[in-house]
Amino acid sequence: MSQEAEVDMKEVELNELEPEKQPMNAAAPLPAASGGEKNGVVKVKVADDEADAVGVAAGAKFTGLSKEELLKVAGSPGWVRTRWALLLLFWLGWLGMLAGAVVIIVQAPRCRELPAQRWWHQGALYRIGSPGAFRGQPGNNSALAGVSERLDYLSSLKVKALILGPIHRNPENDLARTNLQQIDPSVGSQEEFSHLLEAAKKKNIHVILDLTPNYRSQSSWFLPNQSEEVNGKMKEALSFWLKAGVYGIQVHDVQNLTDAASFLSLWSNLTHSVSEDRVFIAGTGASELSEIMSLLNDTDLLSSSYLEDFGRRSSSGRELKELVTNYLHAAGSGWSTWTFSQVGHLTSYVPAQLLGLYHLLLFTLPGTPIFSYGDEIGLPVDALPGQPAEAPMLWDEKTRGPHVSIAPNMTVQGQDAQHGSLLSLFRELSDKRGKERSLLHGDFLVLPTPEELFAYVRHWDQNERFLVVLNLGPVSQQAELKVPAGSQKLELPEKATLVLSTKRGPQEGTMLPLNQLPVAPGEGLLLKFPYVA
Repeated sequence: MSQEAEVDMKEVELNELEPEKQPMNAAAPLPAASGGEKNGVVKVKVADDEADAVGVAAGAKFTGLSKEELLKVAGSPGWVRTRWALLLLFWLGWLGMLAGAVVIIVQAPRCRELPAQRWWHQGALYRIGSPGAFRGQPGNNSALAGVSERLDYLSSLKVKALILGPIHRNPENDLARTNLQQIDPSVGSQEEFSHLLEAAKKKNIHVILDLTPNYRSQSSWFLPNQSEEVNGKMKEALSFWLKAGVYGIQVHDVQNLTDAASFLSLWSNLTHSVSEDRVFIAGTGASELSEIMSLLNDTDLLSSSYLEDFGRRSSSGRELKELVTNYLHAAGSGWSTWTFSQVGHLTSYVPAQLLGLYHLLLFTLPGTPIFSYGDEIGLPVDALPGQPAEAPMLWDEKTRGPHVSIAPNMTVQGQDAQHGSLLSLFRELSDKRGKERSLLHGDFLVLPTPEELFAYVRHWDQNERFLVVLNLGPVSQQAELKVPAGSQKLELPEKATLVLSTKRGPQEGTMLPLNQLPVAPGEGLLLKFPYVA
């Protein structure tokens, strides 16, 4: 081959190759003829055009298709058909999901419209007829200041309102000197009452003022021929106190008020004219259902002595069932109020061993429960029926002085630290009464039971259901609970979860069979079970 035809070659050192491709180093040095080349270095001749090709290939990068090339590909018949197929699938899927959602909405159970309720429908009310008695042992502060100091305690009871008094100036049987707009100085001052209103509002406790005119006398409304003068004083006092910040007005003993229905309707309208969020409450010593119902529509809440005689007799579950169902049937759409007396304490009418059972009853019936101070601890009182009691609230063992012995479990302090006490039961029931829709405004269904038992279910729409079982008899019962024939609104499960027992029975959360439910004498059970579509 001629010198001109010889192809130029490039030297490539093998040590520039990847390590695993390099030759193994020789043990002995190369001969001198090697030209002194380094150990392991071999020169290879590569053609220039091949080297250029290798260099181009090694450094080349894929830059994708140009805009013109993309448009050309995208416009091809295959890609056009693919795009239309994907678009059609997308809209078919979207329409299918929309149709499915419509079907679910149409077939889903409709939620019932919630009834219109005011704050006095949503929990218990708490009466303090004598502020000095609630304060406990007399001290340097006034009675009203003492009540203000106990607002944290009232807040722990989860009550919606405090019914206070009467506390106005009332020389007995002296209408001329009775001033419904002035606080009796023996109770406190106007400034202390204003402070109480402000402090209670911060605790979300509404204050209701009792304005029964002649409360120091047996003739609570003075003489029949003085009714018009009493009416004039009442109208002025209603306007004065409602504008001062009280959330409602109460009067009691209206069975002694001449033309009671007319006056109550007038005073109720005056109360609502200030604000629809203000409540008017009447109390009557009547126990006859017809007499009570004649006043029900003239007031927002009507407390009465309807259950008073029954409590003293400690009668059967069947009789209690009849009393409750007759009252609710007569009231119709009217709102019910449950208490054993318009002013008295529960222990005046109910045996001590049944106090927990009656707490459960009052908190779970349709309507608003009203309690007197001390009912939550079973305060024993020695008062005439129908008259405000002066027994001091038992805050601790020293409430009645150093020489009067009080059992610790009879006091707020003692029961506060005692699991399963009447006070803890009251708090738990009050909390549930204000939270659960079925207890707030749910339907009421009585279940068939033996003579000594009274059982019913409270249920609202798709919310959790509550079952109440009360044993008023002296012996244990095995309840076989079932829905009455003809009732299509509710089905009972085989078992329900125990929420609480008024006795030391099964632990909370225990599943109990409803076909053989054990109920101890004097025990009340609150159970729950879920809504099933």
